[in-house]
Amino acid sequence: MFRVSSVCVSLVLILCGTAEKVQGKSSKLWLEPLNDTFLQTGTFPSGFLWGVGTAAFPTEGSWDADGKGESVWDRFTRHTDPSSDSYVQWEEDLNSVRYLGVNFYAFSLSWTRLFPDGNPTANPNPAGVQHYRRLIGRLKELQVEPVVTLFHWDLPQVLQERFGGWLNHSTADVFADYAAFCFRTFGAEIRYWITMHNPFLLAVQGYGTGAHAPGVTGDPADPFIAAHNLIRAHAKAWYVYDKHFRPHQHGKVSITLGSHWVEPLHGQATPTNMELCQKAMEAVIGWFAEPIYGSGDYPESLKASNRGVIPEISAQERLWLKGTADFFSLAFGPETLRVGRGLARFGQTVKLDLRSVLVWVQQTYGDPQVLVAESGWFSDESVGVEDTVAIYLMKRFILQVMQAVSIDKVRVFGYTAWSLLDGFEWNHGYSTRRGLFYIDFSKPQRRRLPKTSAQFYRRLVTDNGFPAENTPNTDGRFPCDFQFGVSESVLQVHLRPFSPQFTDPHLYRWNLSGDGALTPVMGVLLQTRPAQCTDFLYIQRHLFLLGITGSTHYRFALDWTHLGDPASVDPETVRFYRCVLMELHRRGIRPVVTLYHPSYRSPSLGLPEFLHTNGGWRNASTVEAFVKYAAFCFREFGALVPTWITVNEPNRLTEAYAEDQQIVARHLLQAHAKAWHVYNERFRKKQSGTVSLALHADWVEPANPFLDSHKSAQQQFMAFELGRFLDPLIGGGNEGRGSTLIGFSDVERAELKGTLDFVALNHFTTRLVSPWKQPKPPNQEHGCSLMTDATWPVSHLGQALVPWGLRRMLGWVKNRYGDGLPIVITASGVDDQAVHDDQLRQSYIRSYLQEALKARELDAVNLKGFYIWKLQDHHDLQFGLFSSAAHHSRPKASVSLYREIITHRGFPSAAKLRPLTCRDANNRTSCELCMRIAENKPLLFFSVCVSISASMLCALVIVSVVRKRRRKRRRTPINVGPQRLRVQQRFPMMRVAHGTGLLRR
Repeated sequence: MFRVSSVCVSLVLILCGTAEKVQGKSSKLWLEPLNDTFLQTGTFPSGFLWGVGTAAFPTEGSWDADGKGESVWDRFTRHTDPSSDSYVQWEEDLNSVRYLGVNFYAFSLSWTRLFPDGNPTANPNPAGVQHYRRLIGRLKELQVEPVVTLFHWDLPQVLQERFGGWLNHSTADVFADYAAFCFRTFGAEIRYWITMHNPFLLAVQGYGTGAHAPGVTGDPADPFIAAHNLIRAHAKAWYVYDKHFRPHQHGKVSITLGSHWVEPLHGQATPTNMELCQKAMEAVIGWFAEPIYGSGDYPESLKASNRGVIPEISAQERLWLKGTADFFSLAFGPETLRVGRGLARFGQTVKLDLRSVLVWVQQTYGDPQVLVAESGWFSDESVGVEDTVAIYLMKRFILQVMQAVSIDKVRVFGYTAWSLLDGFEWNHGYSTRRGLFYIDFSKPQRRRLPKTSAQFYRRLVTDNGFPAENTPNTDGRFPCDFQFGVSESVLQVHLRPFSPQFTDPHLYRWNLSGDGALTPVMGVLLQTRPAQCTDFLYIQRHLFLLGITGSTHYRFALDWTHLGDPASVDPETVRFYRCVLMELHRRGIRPVVTLYHPSYRSPSLGLPEFLHTNGGWRNASTVEAFVKYAAFCFREFGALVPTWITVNEPNRLTEAYAEDQQIVARHLLQAHAKAWHVYNERFRKKQSGTVSLALHADWVEPANPFLDSHKSAQQQFMAFELGRFLDPLIGGGNEGRGSTLIGFSDVERAELKGTLDFVALNHFTTRLVSPWKQPKPPNQEHGCSLMTDATWPVSHLGQALVPWGLRRMLGWVKNRYGDGLPIVITASGVDDQAVHDDQLRQSYIRSYLQEALKARELDAVNLKGFYIWKLQDHHDLQFGLFSSAAHHSRPKASVSLYREIITHRGFPSAAKLRPLTCRDANNRTSCELCMRIAENKPLLFFSVCVSISASMLCALVIVSVVRKRRRKRRRTPINVGPQRLRVQQRFPMMRVAHGTGLLRR
C-alpha cells in the first residue's frame, strides 16, 4: 500500500512539474469563452451517425471458454468476477442494439480470444475468429455498421510476462502483426477501425498508479515509456493498413484519445491560469494527440515538466508519427475526468464540458473530422432501470455536441453512447453501472432490461436530435385591457427625503456670519400651504422609473408592521401610501395592492411583532387581526385601489412553519376568505374592486417521462402546490379534492367557496419532479423530490429559464378549474448580473410573454395580465429593471424591450408593426423623452454641468472685458486739438493764463 501511494505522489510531481511558462500551442478558449447559447432544440445534420459501444473484457465473460487465453485483466481480477456473458448472449446484445435503432455498434476484439498465447503469427483460435465473424456478419444484416477496436487494455498475460508488456518496444511490433491479422480477416466488412482505446488511462493507471492491470508500479518513467510504445504501436498499425489494406478495403483508422476539460480557477482568466489550463490539456489528451495530429513530438509543456523521464522523439520519428490517423476519435468519460482531476489539473477547475473539448481539438489540430467514441456517465448499482439522472447527463453531453456542430462548426460525424450493457467497470468493479441495459448479476440468466436512458436514447436517435416540441413563436397582440405591469414586494415608507418648500413659515438669511448657514429672520412668518404629495421626493423618483417602463399597472405591498394597529397608526404612513396611490392615478397607472407580503428576511415574517410573538399564523387570533387590518386598508385606500391581493404566496409561507403546515394553511385561507367577505359586504358596492390571493405557481415536469410514477408525482405536486388553496376557493366540481389535505368542515367550506374574483399566480421557472423513495422529510408535505434539468439555461442564482412551463401551468389551471375566472400572472422575472445589457432577462421577458400569448390565442386561456418582477434592485444586481439607487438607478436594456412590447401590445407581424392605439392611450403620458433622459442621465448631467460652467465662464469674461474698458476710459487724458476760438472766448482764457503764469511767450 505504501509503495502504491509513493508512486502516486511521484506521478503527481512528474505530471505537474514546475510552474514554468508553457511554450507550446495556446488556446483562446479561456480568454474568449464560447458564446453562451440558449440552444435547447435542433437536429443533427443528415447522415450523422448514432452508435453505442462496449468493450470485450467488461462484457464478454467466458474468460477461458473455447480455447481463450489469459489476459492481464483476467490475472488482475483473479477470474472471480461475474460478467455480462456477451460471448454467449451476443445475439441478445444485437437485439438490444436493434432496439436502440443506432447506425453503428462499437466493440473491441479480445486479443487472447483470437490468439491465446498472444502470438499473432501463430495459428488463430478458430472459435474466436468464428465468434467475431458471426457478430460482424449479423450486424451487416441488420444494417448496423461495426466500429471495431483492436485493443481495449486486455493485453495477453503471456506478453506481459515475456516482454514486460508495454514497457518493451517489441510489444509494438507484435501489435502491428496482430493488427495485420485483424485487417486481413475482418477488414472487408469494416469501415472504421480504432487501434486502441484511451491509452492515457492504460499508461497512467496500468504502469503508474497500479489501479489498472497489469498493476505495474515503481519507476516514475514507466508511464511515459508505456505511452511511447503505445503511440508507436498505433502508428505501426496505421501504416500496415495504409500500405496493405486501404487500397482495396477503403476503411479509416484512428486511435481513441481520452480527455477532461479544465477552466481557470474561479473563472479568473489570468495569463498564469490560462497557461496552466493549456498545460493540463496537454498533459492528458495532448500527450498522445500532439505526436499524431500535431507536430509529431510531445507537447513542449510536457517535455519541460518531465525532463529525464519522457522519451525523446527523433526528427525522423516525428515525421513518421505525424498524421497517422484518418479522423479524431475522442473519449469523454468519468474515468478520464477522475484521473485528470487528481493528477493533471494544476490547481484549475475540471468541468463536464464536452463542447469545449471539441472546440479545443478543432482549434489545436486543424479542424479534423471527429467521432465521439465514448460518452456517458455512471449510476449507482442500486438505481436499476430507473436511471433518471443518467438521462439528463446524456442529454447534457449530446446538447454540447450539437452546439459544437451547429454553432462552433466542429466537424463531428458520430456519437457513441457508452455503454450498451452494465458490465465490469475496471477498478470500480460492479459498484457502478454505465449500461443502457440493466443486468442483474445475481441471476444466471443475465437478462438485458432496457433502462429509461435506453428509451431516451432510442427516441433521440429516431428524432436525430432534439426537434422542437413546442409551438413556434406566434404573431399577435394582447387586448387593450391586458395588464402590463411591474410587481414589487413591500413598498417601504420613505418620509425622508422630504421637501420643506412652501411648508416652512420662516424667512432665512444666508451666510450672515460667513459660515454659509441659513439664519432665521426673527419676527417674520410667511404664509404656508398644507402638506402635499409632492413633498415625498421618493415617490416622485420611484414612480418616474415606473413610468419609463410604459407599464399600465403597478403591484406593491403595504407594510403591515406599520399599519397593524389602526388605533396607533402614524398618520404620515397613511398619507405616504395615499400619496403613492394618488400619484399613480395622476400618471394613469392602475395600482394593485397586496395587504400582506411575507418577508423571509424579517424574523417576524413581515407580521406585526405582537402577532409573531403570539405564534404568528399558528394562532387563530392572527386571522382576526388580519381581517381588522384588511378592513382598515379597504376603508383608507379602497377608493384608489381597483385590485387587492390579500396574501402573497401562502403556499410558500407554510414552509416557514415546518411542523404546522396544515394549520397555517387553514388559517391563511380563512384570513383571505374573511377579508374577501368584508370587502364584498362593506366596500365592493361603492369601490367596485376585485380581491384575490397570489399563489406561487411554478410548473413541474416528470423527471423521468418514461415512468408512470413520475407522472403521478407531477399531478400530486401540482394538486398540493395549487390545488389545496384553489380547490376550496374556486368551487365547482373540484372543491373537495384539495381541502381534504387540510380538513375543513362544511361550514368552513361554505365560507371559503367562491372567495376569488380572479386567479393570481406568480410564475418564475419549471423544475423536474419525482416521487420520494426514501422516508419523506418532515418539511416536504407533497412527498416529492425536485431537481433541475442540467441542460436548461440557468441564472446566477440557479433559476432555470423554461418558457414553455408557463403555458403548461396555465393549461393545467384551465383544465382543472375551467375558464370562469380570469388569470393574472402577478409576478415573473429572473435575476441577471449584467449592469446594462441584461441579455438573460431580455430573453426571459420575450420568451415568457410569447408563451403567455400562445396560452391566450391558441389555448383559449383567459389570461388578463403579466407583471414583471421587479422594478429596481435594492443592493446587488438581481431582478430589477433598474439598478439600485446606490448605482444611480440606471435602466437596463430590458426596460426598452419591455416598453417596446407594451407599445405594440405584444408581437405583431412586420406588416402590423405600428403601435396599437387603445382608447385610454390619451390618458397616459407619453414618456419617450423620459426614457431617453433616464438612459442618458449621466451624460445629460455632465452636459448641463459643462454648459453652466461655460456660461459662467463667458459671463465672467464679458464682465471682465467691460470693466477693463471702463477703467481705461477713466485713466486716459483728454487731448483737445488746436481750435479756432471766437474772440470773446479767447481773451478771458488768456487772462487766466497770464494770471497763473502758465502762459509763456
